[in-house]
Amino acid sequence: MRRRQGRSAPEPESSSRRRRHLLLLLSQAGEPTRSELRGSGAMAAFPGGSGVSWPRSPPGAALGAALGWEPLPGLQIRSRSVEQTLVPLVAQITTLINHKDKPKKSDKTLRAVQQVGQAVKLAVGRFVMVGEAIANENQELKEEMKVACTEAKQAGATIAQLTDVATMDHPESDGQITIFTDKTGVVKAARLLLSSVTKVLVLADRIVIKQIITSRNKVLVTMEQLERVSSFQEFVQIFSQFGNEMVEFAHLTGDRQNDLKDEKKKAKMAAARAILEKCTMMLLTASKTCLRHPDCESARVNKGAVFHRMRLALEQVIEIVTDSRPSGENEPGPVSIYTGIKEFKNKVEGLRENLYLLPKENLRAMLRVVLEHTEDFTDSAYTSHENRERILELSKQAKMELEQLVSAWMYAQSQRKKDVTEDLEVAILKMCQCMTELQRELHSAATSVAADVIKYHSDHLVLKALKICGTEGNIEAVAEHSCKLSEQKEQLIEICHLLRHVSGTEPLEITCLHAEDTFHVTGPQIISAAETLTLHPSSKIAKENLDVFCEAWESQLTDMSLLLREISDVFEGRRGEKRVYLSLPRPGKHNANMKALKPVRLDSEEQMKLGKLGLELHKLTTRVDSEMEKWDDPENEIVRHGQGLSSMAYSMFLFTRGEGLLKTTQDLFQQSEAFAAEGLKLASALLEFSNQLEDDDKPLVLQEIDKMVPAYQQLQVTAKTPVQGKTATFTKVDACIHKAKYSLDLLAQVLPLSCRLLRKHRGGNDYLRAHHLWRENGLQTVARESGGLAGRTDSFGIKSLEQHVAYLSVLENKPF
Repeated sequence: MRRRQGRSAPEPESSSRRRRHLLLLLSQAGEPTRSELRGSGAMAAFPGGSGVSWPRSPPGAALGAALGWEPLPGLQIRSRSVEQTLVPLVAQITTLINHKDKPKKSDKTLRAVQQVGQAVKLAVGRFVMVGEAIANENQELKEEMKVACTEAKQAGATIAQLTDVATMDHPESDGQITIFTDKTGVVKAARLLLSSVTKVLVLADRIVIKQIITSRNKVLVTMEQLERVSSFQEFVQIFSQFGNEMVEFAHLTGDRQNDLKDEKKKAKMAAARAILEKCTMMLLTASKTCLRHPDCESARVNKGAVFHRMRLALEQVIEIVTDSRPSGENEPGPVSIYTGIKEFKNKVEGLRENLYLLPKENLRAMLRVVLEHTEDFTDSAYTSHENRERILELSKQAKMELEQLVSAWMYAQSQRKKDVTEDLEVAILKMCQCMTELQRELHSAATSVAADVIKYHSDHLVLKALKICGTEGNIEAVAEHSCKLSEQKEQLIEICHLLRHVSGTEPLEITCLHAEDTFHVTGPQIISAAETLTLHPSSKIAKENLDVFCEAWESQLTDMSLLLREISDVFEGRRGEKRVYLSLPRPGKHNANMKALKPVRLDSEEQMKLGKLGLELHKLTTRVDSEMEKWDDPENEIVRHGQGLSSMAYSMFLFTRGEGLLKTTQDLFQQSEAFAAEGLKLASALLEFSNQLEDDDKPLVLQEIDKMVPAYQQLQVTAKTPVQGKTATFTKVDACIHKAKYSLDLLAQVLPLSCRLLRKHRGGNDYLRAHHLWRENGLQTVARESGGLAGRTDSFGIKSLEQHVAYLSVLENKPF
């Protein structure tokens, strides 16, 4: 069964391949021409000739002022690939539109103009051929596509005609209409070209959406067959088909998730696909259990819950890709305190620009909603007495500050002031400061409670007890522990709810909702699986089924630790610091081995081979993080370097999933070098630490150092060794990740040893004095060996939002 699922996904229909070809053709439009323009010196005549890029806004918005072009009704660009495909074409057209009207034009300038026009015409011609082929394969879009292709072709020909000026000595004087005599004509042709090309791309994008819907429908049909099977033989045959269909669905939705522009939708897609990933294994064991014990009611309940959740997740994916909601429902409004405070402060600060912006009752209503949400904290049994009192005090103060603000505001209006008065400015500052303090207090309450709860339940004692009692057939004990699990579930759901209020970003808010839903659903599923095992204590499949659901619970609890760190990271504004450090070495650093190396991207089969290795690496990072949390001093050098290694290993894990900041094999090799350098820093820190220990304890640490130093040196050599060819590159990737995994395993062993020895010797002043000197030392020797890696390792403690969202998603090149 696994071998069947491990195969690469079926190749999508030919129109999908043509769409990729269509995007490629247009993305290459005119690149050589821009190079020739630079070489000819003609760029001086075209101030816009260097091209146009849109880091924040789409192409249509960027050209709106120049061309008067408006996006076509109903053709909203939702994917990055469509938007980025338009960039080179727009850059070429901008080059033509923004040329300087000089009286005298050199031959180089005339040739450059003609080359741009011909490049646009040829690119559009190839683009139209692919678009027409797509139209012939999709009858429902054939007419719209062909009309758009015809318009694009005509516009491309018009631009080529208007730029045909290279053979003319005086293009303005012989009566021929050219770009120099009819700039309005070029603008009209450019507007038509961009509109028609955008329409072709968006129509092609609809085909991708259609493929996802078709794939979903196939999965649903097979699920219905699986739900009705009555024999193992029939189940095996149908599940094999189901596995292949889920692989195809994973490919299509993975590509779509990466292509979405909207980060909120991307997070929702990641959550839905995470559900499908976990539920596929649940569906297998729950169905087998139900077939093995057909008369068991708890087994039927367990199986039905899995099918129901998978259908909901499949429906959510379709809602995202089609941008629709069932029964005309609207997107729910903001529900978090963070969002409410942010909007409230924006309105308050907006008074500086316009005293007559909104009625005072609007501000009162907004504050009332925020303070109502704070009741989730003050009413919670898990909020400490100190936090509760402080929240109530700040809520009362916020009401008073608002009334003083309104008083100063109304007085300024009565005086018909146009600018903010001094009293009003003071009131605005006090109001905003009060809301900031309230936000900080709520964040402190939520994160401290969450950290305590997650740590308390990290031993999974209730799950272990359920497994033991189930295999013993002890019905009373299983019922008792089921009640405890239900209490734990309610506690974790409330924690998720509090974290959602202080999440700080919409994607993190969605992640909190996903966690809340997972605990809500998985808890009863564990209980029904445990009840089934209790009734059939000798059943291996019932035991396997309970194990699968318990693993899902444990996995979600681990995800909660990552989520908690990310929320704190966002609140404290450390995301930018960490992203700089986690990214690859900056230009000018670590470039000694980058002369002629060409980045290689792994194919789906190779990524699947690395998938298992990546999961093992991720488990080690979790283990290392758990060990570091036991240290009393988070600023200890050993902990700081350990955090650095853990975070770099995490980025390598994301690479094995096709996600994260490491995009190519060359990225991975550079990260491996940085990992090895950080490891040598850690070894040096451990050596300094060992010098402070007694003679009996010192050999224990030195023994671990003797293992670690060669491991990091071998990784350095492997990462720096140049290779050629795809097979050799893959072998090097595999070796780097294996060596990083081995090194991290050594770290997971040395951390608890060092922590124990540190506590043992903490009472002595000698170590504390030496520790001070050691930290001031800065470990200069190893720092020189590391090549000056940019950034500080203390920013490694928390994974970035991008990495966390990537962790929730399913690897686009592997099956669920």
